[in-house]
Amino acid sequence: DTDFAQETANLTKMQILQQASQTILSQANQRPQAALSLLG
Repeated sequence: DTDFAQETANLTKMQILQQASQTILSQANQRPQAALSLLG
């Protein structure tokens, strides 16, 4: 027997974590470029 509310909460949590992970990776990819641009 599936608890629909619990499953919906879990899905939402996973979506938020996925978005956060993508944001962190995006920022991590941008930082080395910013450091190199500062060095000239």
